[in-house]
Amino acid sequence: MSEHRRKPSQSRGRRAAQPPSGGRRAASPHGGAAPSSHGMPSDRPQGGRAEARRTAQRAAGGRRRTAHGSTAADTGRGRARSAPPGRKRVIDYPRAGKHGWRRWTPSWKLVSGLSVAFLGMLVGLVGLALYMVEVPSEANAAALQQNNVYYWSDGTVMARVGDTNRQNVEIADIPQSMQNAVIAAENATFWEDPGFDVVGIGRAVVNMATGGSTQSGSTITQQFVKNTYLSQDQTITRKAKELFISIKVNTDMEKEDILQGYLNTSYYGRNAYGIQAAAQAYFEKDAAELDPAESALLATVLKGADLYDPAGGVGPNSSPKENRERAMERWEWILDRQVEVGLMSQTERDKYTEFPEPAPRKAQAGLTGQTGYLVDIAAAEVKKTLGIDKPTFDKGGYQIHTTFDKKKTAAMVKSVSVVEKEYIDAEKRPDTDKFVQFGAASVEPGTGKIVALYGGPGFDKGHFTNNANTLGVPVGSVWKPFVLAAAMEHGTYKSEGVGVSPSSEYNGDNKLKIKKQDGTDYLDKEGNPFYQVNNADKDHGYITLRRAMEVSANTPFVQLGMDVGMDKVKATAAAAGIEEDSFDPNLNPSFALGTSTPGAIEMANSYATFSASGTKVDTYSVTKVEHNGEEQPGFEKPAKETSIDANIANNITDVLRGVIEKGHGTGEDAKALGRPAAGKTGTTDENKSAWWVGYTPQLSTAVTMFRTDPDQGTLLSMKGVGGFESIHGGELPTEVWTAYMKDALKGEPKENFPKAKPIGKKIDQSGAPSSTPSQSEEPESTPSETESEEEKEEEPSRQPETSRPPTTTPPTGPENTCRPGDWLCEDNGGTEGGSEGSGETEGGSEGTGETEGGTEGTGDTNGNANSGNGGFPGGNWGGDDGG
Repeated sequence: MSEHRRKPSQSRGRRAAQPPSGGRRAASPHGGAAPSSHGMPSDRPQGGRAEARRTAQRAAGGRRRTAHGSTAADTGRGRARSAPPGRKRVIDYPRAGKHGWRRWTPSWKLVSGLSVAFLGMLVGLVGLALYMVEVPSEANAAALQQNNVYYWSDGTVMARVGDTNRQNVEIADIPQSMQNAVIAAENATFWEDPGFDVVGIGRAVVNMATGGSTQSGSTITQQFVKNTYLSQDQTITRKAKELFISIKVNTDMEKEDILQGYLNTSYYGRNAYGIQAAAQAYFEKDAAELDPAESALLATVLKGADLYDPAGGVGPNSSPKENRERAMERWEWILDRQVEVGLMSQTERDKYTEFPEPAPRKAQAGLTGQTGYLVDIAAAEVKKTLGIDKPTFDKGGYQIHTTFDKKKTAAMVKSVSVVEKEYIDAEKRPDTDKFVQFGAASVEPGTGKIVALYGGPGFDKGHFTNNANTLGVPVGSVWKPFVLAAAMEHGTYKSEGVGVSPSSEYNGDNKLKIKKQDGTDYLDKEGNPFYQVNNADKDHGYITLRRAMEVSANTPFVQLGMDVGMDKVKATAAAAGIEEDSFDPNLNPSFALGTSTPGAIEMANSYATFSASGTKVDTYSVTKVEHNGEEQPGFEKPAKETSIDANIANNITDVLRGVIEKGHGTGEDAKALGRPAAGKTGTTDENKSAWWVGYTPQLSTAVTMFRTDPDQGTLLSMKGVGGFESIHGGELPTEVWTAYMKDALKGEPKENFPKAKPIGKKIDQSGAPSSTPSQSEEPESTPSETESEEEKEEEPSRQPETSRPPTTTPPTGPENTCRPGDWLCEDNGGTEGGSEGSGETEGGSEGTGETEGGTEGTGDTNGNANSGNGGFPGGNWGGDDGG
């Protein structure tokens, strides 16, 4: 061969280019030169097998030595290659061999692998939980429901409530229509599902964890498990137990048995637990006799009887009218839903177009007369204090000791009954005496104990609204003491913070312009001055605030309220004990005349603050609660608070004593009590409510009288009731109060009120005959005499301004809306009273008395024009208060 062919290839490394030792060339299979490592023939001498192995090993070693650079062959070709990968990781993350964002992006293999591992772990945990959670061997206490026992203040039993109103029935005795209605409404996949709803459970858990709504999202199986084996607590732990027990129950029990248990343990309202009790409570028949329309209604009330029972419920937005509308809508939906899910044919559905009328609610055994109202007040306090719901409370086992005095309660019932029997005759005067109602409450000053109340005829008579605790009956002139107390504390804009003496004089004439603190006219929505009227259009001339209280003149207190500031009047009323949801939100002139709507309990307690020399104590009705023999926390006596200066409170008492004792006051009939007492009358616009709130040092009692339209829940005028031209607070309410207080205080010593010390300065209204402030004065010991007509005629400065006729539109105020729980609230864009009032009201504008409604299409709570905004019934409730 030529030297050219013996020359090594340029692509080989130095060691590979050297001839093998021994000087022998390996023989080619073809008899020629042995091929090189790249397939090129070699002209080196052939060697043995050992030499061939060594040659191969040296070639491989050369490549290994260039593993971090390039092999000899690669170098020869001028290309660089990566070394072969090393040992692989179990989880290739961050990813080897990748750069930039790709290095941190998981591969699909990694994602799928981790997902499989997580699911496997989850399945394992679920399996472990299923293994560990056992279905309880016995049902919980729901199947062993007890009574709740209520005690009078003397320790005797007042009522036993909660007899187990449950009769379990077999699935065969539950009509298919009831089964279908519940399944369609609650759990359409009941017959096929595994006993739980993953989506519903997840939603419920998230809501509970984030503090949102505690909706259950539960299947029928889960609800059966909760009712039968678990508590009603809305917690994640309880929800988890419910889920795992439901899975086991669904495996171990037949679906028919689960449905039977659910229908027998559910709460339907009206104290009915189970379908049989519900059928009796709503339709007075056995469950087996229910038709599809009735079944759909019972499935409706399962969603919440307080909001879906057509007879009404407890709490805000649960009037019969609202409940009926909700119930009809859901009833129709349940029937349509059965068609949608294949549980009823359309032909069958078309037969049921008339809403089934449930039977009237009946009182529970033991809840007759006033007992129902007493139990209602005490039960609400227990549930609120313990933080439990009605179904939990109704399972029983509670012993509830109350503040209610048996003898005083009987005396209150008797006093109302005597007055009703003597004056109210619905058969003789159906147009006026029908629907007349009384409410009353008696509170112990200095302790807050509610010792007696009158809530109405009784649950057993079909009257389920507690008239002692209504929110919707305006109080009228019983509000005036708060105006005077605010003036005593804060003074007026003229007094530079110095309190006003009750001997201060204000113009008490009729039809006066009301002035703002800057001296300008208070204007209504139309820009016209607002004129205030008095009862019977009576002129009183310039009159002391003490005398204005005694005769209940309106104009002085409306102007005084403006001079003090209605916000301060509101603060004083709150300090006395009026709750926020009772206030009229419109702080316009009529606010001074009692457009707010606290119930009798609140009014009695606020006057008890005056009786106790400014010491306020929140009312309470429960002294001790035991559950299964164990005393429950939270029922300590409420704390005392000095919320009104003692001398201010005592001066208010001194003024209010004149309403009774001084011969010319609107409450002089209360003198028959025969012991020191103080109080105030209140009668509202169009004579729609009348009040008397009075007190002694031992007892404060409020009596209200009103008339309602049972269909609309609105107030009606009491003109003509009992044969009277109109009903005033100083008449029938005062008569009830006096008769009750005589019996309630029988045997109690006569006590005097603390003596009032001089207070404030004589700060007269601008224009008074003597407007120079004087030093503080002693409380008056005798009333000012009633001025004669001649005296008034001789004093022209006391006549009202007549430069223009009174406006027909009362003053504007903030937009009014009905407050929660105000069951007498209207929102109809109109007002009754206010403009064109009779002149017999303590508020509103001058007029003829021929209309109820103010300016058409307008009105607020005071009868004030508000451009179509709805108002409370009665328009300007500052009302007709004349004694």
